[in-house]
Amino acid sequence: MNMKKSDKLNVILILTDDQGYWSLGCSGNKEIRTPHIDALAEGGIRMENFFCASPVCSPARASLLTGRIPSQHGVQDWLRRGQGEKPGDVPIEYLEGITGYTDLMARAGYTCGISGKWHLGATGYPQKSYSHWFVTLGGSGTYHDAEVYRGTKRIQTHGYLTDVITDDALSFIDECHARQEPFYLNLTYTAPHSPHVDQHREEYVRYYEENCSFADVPQDPRHAGSIQFPHDIAYSLTMASPEREYLTLRDLLSGYYAAVQGIDDNVGRVVDKLEELGIRENTLIIYTSDNGFSCGQHGVWGKGNATMPLNLYDTAVKVPCIFNLPGTIRQGVSTDCLLSAYDFMPTLLELLGIENPEADRLPGRSFLPLLLNGQEQNYRESVVVLDEYGPNRMIRTKTWKYIHRYPYGPHELYDLEHDPGERFNLLNENRYFFYGPKFIRQKAAEMKAQLDGWFVRYVDPEIDGAREPVQGRGQLCRLGAASEGKLTFSPASESEYRR
Repeated sequence: MNMKKSDKLNVILILTDDQGYWSLGCSGNKEIRTPHIDALAEGGIRMENFFCASPVCSPARASLLTGRIPSQHGVQDWLRRGQGEKPGDVPIEYLEGITGYTDLMARAGYTCGISGKWHLGATGYPQKSYSHWFVTLGGSGTYHDAEVYRGTKRIQTHGYLTDVITDDALSFIDECHARQEPFYLNLTYTAPHSPHVDQHREEYVRYYEENCSFADVPQDPRHAGSIQFPHDIAYSLTMASPEREYLTLRDLLSGYYAAVQGIDDNVGRVVDKLEELGIRENTLIIYTSDNGFSCGQHGVWGKGNATMPLNLYDTAVKVPCIFNLPGTIRQGVSTDCLLSAYDFMPTLLELLGIENPEADRLPGRSFLPLLLNGQEQNYRESVVVLDEYGPNRMIRTKTWKYIHRYPYGPHELYDLEHDPGERFNLLNENRYFFYGPKFIRQKAAEMKAQLDGWFVRYVDPEIDGAREPVQGRGQLCRLGAASEGKLTFSPASESEYRR
């Protein structure tokens, strides 16, 4: 699709933080209130099987931005150091020298802006061709009167952070419209990331506490690999009222749901602004999250690093995803085709008519025909999604999932047709009488071979996550020779619950 400069679409990517695919009304949750997001789904297409590239924020965000898997861009865990926000922490531009789609869009005449979370290093100065830079500190923090960087200046904000981020985004839209410039906006909320308690709108929290059964969030027995004090629970308590001595599950869930509803309110504000300016019909809106989240499913509270070994359950790697462009993208439909965050960049660029000279080096492929024409058959045959979190790698088809942990395991194999909840690891126990051990061994070997071949094709050997000691406690510097022999990842023994 080729467009004249005067016909350029505006693009808004609404990216949330730690949002499970199950946490929207349009995805089947009967109790959470998300009317504005649901309206985007009703007027567009909702992806039922859209997967992040890694189940933790920094590598997942880097993959969305660059189209590369973590073992190509070198961000393998959430970034503990390199933000440059504290004394002694030298800023590191982790994606320096790597092309992001914003670089290509800026060259094509777009004004690119980010409002919200960055968490890809060197927070205090604009990167990746963003001319508008309004970013939060680190990976998470208070939702009240938070500090941010506006350009290179660190400032104090006032108010509820989700609203503050939206206020800035709306100003950016106004400025671009006044200058008649096509724009790309990365509206990247910190919500619903922890802290979850005593941080969100009191009336929303009270509503869920008093009226919600949370039946859409099954509470399974505690996972054997769950860390002793799940990060989000401990972190929520540090930001909670000093009068609280403990947290209940209802406290946490009410806060999580309230945070999502707060996002929904602000999505409504964005759509209203576009309609007010008369540019709604010319603005592509994408809604998704960096990674998934478990609120009790599998006995886990958190994402991929909520357990040891790190987990790759669907609740951690599958995220909500909606594409909406009136008159162009199909409306009121959903698709169960398997798609990945590494497919996002080629899809967006093809829709905008922007070429990427590095496309052949990237693992993703455009799913634009799926958005425009409903050509789903091309995405059903022999399609797999692959994921990684350090030495943990996953390959998933519609009916099977295999997880390999280098070098020693434990490995996992799930029959998703008969066990969609991933409850029975067939490499540990054969619960289905029609399987024999030979079949299980062959299926695991077949999927491992496919996984190995795919990663060999795309990884950069110098920053291959399969040989990195990633334990979910944070990355400290660049990998490979660029580390200069320094410790690259925090070991679990040095874990802290503020990030």
